[in-house]
Amino acid sequence: MDEKKIQKLQEMIDSHKRIVFFGGAGVSTESGIKDFRSVDGLYNQKYDYPPEEILSHTFFMQMPGEFYRFYYDKIISIDADPNPAHLKLAELEKAGKLTAVITQNIDGLHQKAGSENVLELHGTVLKNTCMRCGKKFGVEYMKAPKGGIPVCDKCGSIIKPEVVLYEEGLDDDVIRRSIRALSEADMLIVGGTSLVVYPAAGLIDYFRGDALVLINKGSTGREAGADLVITDPIGQVLGKIVVR
Repeated sequence: MDEKKIQKLQEMIDSHKRIVFFGGAGVSTESGIKDFRSVDGLYNQKYDYPPEEILSHTFFMQMPGEFYRFYYDKIISIDADPNPAHLKLAELEKAGKLTAVITQNIDGLHQKAGSENVLELHGTVLKNTCMRCGKKFGVEYMKAPKGGIPVCDKCGSIIKPEVVLYEEGLDDDVIRRSIRALSEADMLIVGGTSLVVYPAAGLIDYFRGDALVLINKGSTGREAGADLVITDPIGQVLGKIVVR
């Protein structure tokens, strides 16, 4: 790990007051959650159907049993714990340095670590809704079927996780709040994402601050405009930062 880059990151964080973090799957891999596009990620494993098809609205409506078999096996990770990246971001928020966490992840680990202003672009496994009567269910209720299809205890209809599937649009309010946070930020830390998933990745274009930091093990295609690029695991990097 390049200690000079860590020191520069420390100095940048110390000198800024409205920091926004924009993160992706790489933030949670150190918590044992597989990402989607790495060599051993979900997109490189074999199933009866491609993951992109399984995680689509059409597939969910037509084959909910197959959807939930994949969902319970590969998507929902109730027992995962936050890693140093999640914990440090929560600490920065508590200290008044970080104004928002904008995440493409659906695992809820930022909230579990203590972050409060978390903008989940692709939804969350923590919230679930009955498709008929609209009753809400927490993630613990979703563990009950043990691989089956979860149904509402009020009307018996199928429950859908509040995650954004393929063919579904992003939440307008989350987008609006994300744009506002980015446009008002004086520093943006992008971590654990290759910035290839749109429209989410395009949101960082709303950043107008003076410090852009990229922390990702692979290339993002945005290095040319960054003030600092670190290619080490984000948990190890942020774990070295002192909040003051």
